Amino acid sequence: MPFKPAENPKCPKCGKSVYAAEERVAGGHKWHKGCFKCGMCGKMLDSTNCAEHENELYCKNCHGRKYGPKGYGFGGGAGCLSMDSGAQFQGEGTNGHVAEPKAVTKAPEGEGCPRCGGYVYMAEQMLARGRGYHRRCFKCLVCNRTLDSTIHCDGPDKEIYCRGCYASRFGSRGYGHSGISFLGLMCDARDLEFQSDFTSKPSAVDTSAIQASPGQGCPRCGGVVFAAEMVLSKGREWHRKCYKCRDCTKTLDSIIACDGPDNDVYCKTCYGKKWGPHGYGFACGSGFLQTDCMTEEQMASQKPSVPIDTTSIKAPAGQGCPRCGGMVFAAEQQLAKGTMWHKKCFNCNECHRPLDSMLACDGPDKEIHCRACYGKLFGPKGFGFGHTPTLVSTEVQGTPFHTEFNPMTGPKAKDGKGCRRCGCTVYEAEKMLSKNLVWHKRCFSCFDCHKSLDSTNLNDGPNGEIYCKGCYGRNYGPRGVGYGIGAGALTMV
Repeated sequence: MPFKPAENPKCPKCGKSVYAAEERVAGGHKWHKGCFKCGMCGKMLDSTNCAEHENELYCKNCHGRKYGPKGYGFGGGAGCLSMDSGAQFQGEGTNGHVAEPKAVTKAPEGEGCPRCGGYVYMAEQMLARGRGYHRRCFKCLVCNRTLDSTIHCDGPDKEIYCRGCYASRFGSRGYGHSGISFLGLMCDARDLEFQSDFTSKPSAVDTSAIQASPGQGCPRCGGVVFAAEMVLSKGREWHRKCYKCRDCTKTLDSIIACDGPDNDVYCKTCYGKKWGPHGYGFACGSGFLQTDCMTEEQMASQKPSVPIDTTSIKAPAGQGCPRCGGMVFAAEQQLAKGTMWHKKCFNCNECHRPLDSMLACDGPDKEIHCRACYGKLFGPKGFGFGHTPTLVSTEVQGTPFHTEFNPMTGPKAKDGKGCRRCGCTVYEAEKMLSKNLVWHKRCFSCFDCHKSLDSTNLNDGPNGEIYCKGCYGRNYGPRGVGYGIGAGALTMV
């Protein structure tokens, strides 16, 4: 089988193959680097100043002079009349060949420019109602005035017009319309054929009489809606004169219009009367009961009813509220240590005080308590705790110390996670920390002098016990001259 080399794209200018090392891309074609220049002035091009038209390259300046809009305001400046068509470049070109005018490439039916039928490229595209025009074809059908997006009007004959010609041909007739009172609206003498016999046509054109296909016209009258009188509401096109409240016929705009569930439009007042809430406090003031436009069934449905007791809806075992066992829904959910409670059940098990996240304490009995009840049930006991009256001395004495230490009694903790001193279980309300060790508040005292400690005078000893600063210095502090009793004393205590 003979070898067939891969076909490379051809350069539109010279017709030769274009390889990847020298290709330049524009308009869907690949060009040689040497051929990538303006066809009129020979200027070398790049991606920022290139314009392609019918397989020919131009710089933006030459493209505008040859294919851009002409007339007053274009070409040489806003104050200059330019009719430059680029004819001086039609003769001998800079590259030595004669530039011949090219015929417009016809596009398939319905895909090209509606005016000339040729292909429309992005560099010269002008849009009107989803159809692409050449920039040179985007003119008024009557006066040939060059149009833009601010002055063009789409006519019912699928053509484009300036505002003056559109009003002359499709606008209302009679005294005061189409140039009788405002001569400035007249384009030129060529429009007189559309503005004759005004007195014989005293009535305006009723566009609602031009019926549209079912489901495509104005929802109120069913007529064809043209761009000059179009009002949009929820993706539907209305005549400006039909865009009124269904009940009070008040003219609407985008501020006060409300779309009803019956696919019609209302003002805010009528919408509230017909579709808004009814009953005490609505529509006519907080002191007035309004029940108009309501049936007996609607009024009965709005009467106050007994709220559903969700605690009666039992949940599967282990998934409901720990207090009542009922199903807990999101609107009434309260969390405590991963368990969900009803809001009405989230209270102290002893005094039934309502709790929140600041007051709730989880007890070892898997119940919740307020801080006071938790301290009574699970807190430390003895002199100085609970509600025992405090012993007050009238004599000036030093701070009393517990010379004998009595360990707490209670359930021993498992896995060595209890209090470092007594080994009993430590609950959150009485927990004290030291070097990742857990202590009871009562056990959190100096190992030698039994003085109560806190975070300011705590010292951890190498034997796993805790000391005050004085005892720690005597046991583990430095020895010798300058330490202990004074700077000039030698102590070996």
